Amino acid sequence: MIVVMKKEATPADVNHMVQRIESLGLKAHVIVGTERTVIAAVGDDRKTHKESLESGPGVAEVMPILAPYKRASLELKPEPTQIKAGSLTVGAGTIGVIAGPCSVESEEQILQCARAVKKAGATALRGGAFKPRTSPYSFQGMKEDGLKLLAAARDATGLAVVTEVVASEDVPLVAKYADVLQIGARNMQNYRLLEAVGATDRPVLLKRGPSATIDELLLAAEYILNGGNPNVMLCERGIRTFETHTRFTLPLATVVYLHAKTHLPVVVDPSHGTGHTYLVPQMAAASVAAGADGLILEVHPDPERAMSDGYQSLNFEQFAATMEMCRKVAGALGQKM
Repeated sequence: MIVVMKKEATPADVNHMVQRIESLGLKAHVIVGTERTVIAAVGDDRKTHKESLESGPGVAEVMPILAPYKRASLELKPEPTQIKAGSLTVGAGTIGVIAGPCSVESEEQILQCARAVKKAGATALRGGAFKPRTSPYSFQGMKEDGLKLLAAARDATGLAVVTEVVASEDVPLVAKYADVLQIGARNMQNYRLLEAVGATDRPVLLKRGPSATIDELLLAAEYILNGGNPNVMLCERGIRTFETHTRFTLPLATVVYLHAKTHLPVVVDPSHGTGHTYLVPQMAAASVAAGADGLILEVHPDPERAMSDGYQSLNFEQFAATMEMCRKVAGALGQKM
């Protein structure tokens, strides 16, 4: 349920209602909006009488949250959420660009990438230190050594670091080095991992699973939000269909639909969504045109020799050209990039 407070409600009134909600066995989540304050009462509200909360001091009305995803719903927070992490800002009219290699391979490679993508306009650096691969014989990442190289690249360029965490026991280690924790598509419904990142103070980039519905994506985000972490970015990275001309099918209608259902920012991954370098620039621009709040792009100094995903990575010149194209689209829509 949503407890909508009156405009003249005092902080004491809000605190009283928080205590009242928690006494009923529900979690209270306070959101201070531009017009008024609302309190989400989240949990099993079947035993709660609406009237018992409506009579509280400073309460304007109490309404049910109809969506199964409570904290992520626009019913709770009609204003779009903007997330900031170091140099990265995503949402509410600002498009963030996360770029870098699929995997951290060496100090020279990651520093070269970081400097090049920053020069072209990226606002955060991506790079995998822990790599969940389909084959156990594929490169699995440099692990903590890779995290240290990402931190060194941040020190050299000022770019925020976005990197994947693949297991709940690794969350403290990855959070020590990263500015944003990425949950990969394979782990979208790893609920223990979602709870673990929900207990951190690091923003989370949550990728949609290749066979997941939108409701399943939003309910996965709900695990993180319910853990106390309000800073969740949703990422559309393509879904599995009968088509074989691309690695996955990139449904950009997802961006528009999510904006109609949730206040959380939406990031698009055209690299995984297409699986082919030549398709990435136009699909990145199309993502911006569809209203994406951010892009995450794979960029490598020498894609032919990349240890993973070189076939979908842009080189530095291609990335710079892609950024220029996307800026024109963003400018036409009145957005900052």
